[in-house]
Amino acid sequence: MDLPLHGGAAPQWLVQRMKRLGKAISDVVVDQYGQEGFLRRLSNPDWFQALSCVLAFDWHSSGTTTVLCGVLKEILDPQEHGIAAVGGKGSRSRDAPREISGLADAFSFGSSKVEALTRASRLSAKVDGALLQDGYNLYHHTMFISEEGDWAVVQQGMDPRSRTARRYHWLSWGVREFVEEPHSGIACDEKKDRVLNLTSVASRGCRNKSLDLALHGKDQLLDDLAKLRAGPQRSLMQWASPGIPVGKALPSRIDWNVMKRVYDFKPSNYEEFILVRGVGPSTVRALALVSDLVYGQPPDWEDPVKYSYCLGGKDGVPYPVDRASYDETIQILGGAIKEAKLGDSERLGALRRLKELIPVEVQGSVRPWLR
Repeated sequence: MDLPLHGGAAPQWLVQRMKRLGKAISDVVVDQYGQEGFLRRLSNPDWFQALSCVLAFDWHSSGTTTVLCGVLKEILDPQEHGIAAVGGKGSRSRDAPREISGLADAFSFGSSKVEALTRASRLSAKVDGALLQDGYNLYHHTMFISEEGDWAVVQQGMDPRSRTARRYHWLSWGVREFVEEPHSGIACDEKKDRVLNLTSVASRGCRNKSLDLALHGKDQLLDDLAKLRAGPQRSLMQWASPGIPVGKALPSRIDWNVMKRVYDFKPSNYEEFILVRGVGPSTVRALALVSDLVYGQPPDWEDPVKYSYCLGGKDGVPYPVDRASYDETIQILGGAIKEAKLGDSERLGALRRLKELIPVEVQGSVRPWLR
């Protein structure tokens, strides 16, 4: 899954078809596997990428994430599917808290549920923006929420230097702690040699010491910083990486107003700490540096990134979108869905016929199977 940064916009003739086919597929998945099954699939980087390819968007593009999430946000109906999407690309990502509050009536959410979902939205963005310092700056955040209060998050960051993107997937059932091994998958075509990964279980000691340092107040932290400038000490070269130049590893300036807010608030855990207003990558990195070089609690430096066309692709890869076959696919799938609603026996027959349309393996041609 290559995710190079691509500009431009999807043509409307394709977007409209993406919406119709995307809705038909969503109808089938929710009908057959429920809301839980739909969220689980969205949280899988491979399935998410395959869905974009089936809908004929770019086979490799940063737009794979932004366009598909935008399409799903428009087609998912809280009343019909029991699922809604909030947030989006750029400034729309900041609409997520307001849009979550707007679901209170549609899903009969109480204030505590709205507060928990809003917190989950903020934490997932804060974790990938500050705790996982991989050189990719977040610019897209979409949260898919079911009427049961379960959720999946798909968000993406960009690295302007390499002109590539990285996509982060979350699923509520898989999150025991937001700050430790929370992802269901991370998609990117580049695995970096060194990434400051404070979400790793190996970084638990560093996180605990960082929180302890923040709670000690300014005087203690100043004393600890002074120790970094007096030898002997371990080399700062171990903090060198493409995302963290050596010259920026040792903090020359700390926003003491932020540290005072942390000290006055006295967070009980690292999750509460990173939610304090103003705590960002530089604060997190400074405390991790002190924890490592002064107290011997190092962070993990391993990059956590882990990680089909039937109708063509927008850029003509592997071949141009076949509009006739695309429309025929929508018609056949839509008809099968209508038949499936007739009753149990009719439903089994309709799904059996739908299954027969899709061969296990397509031999000898990359043309659409419907041709």
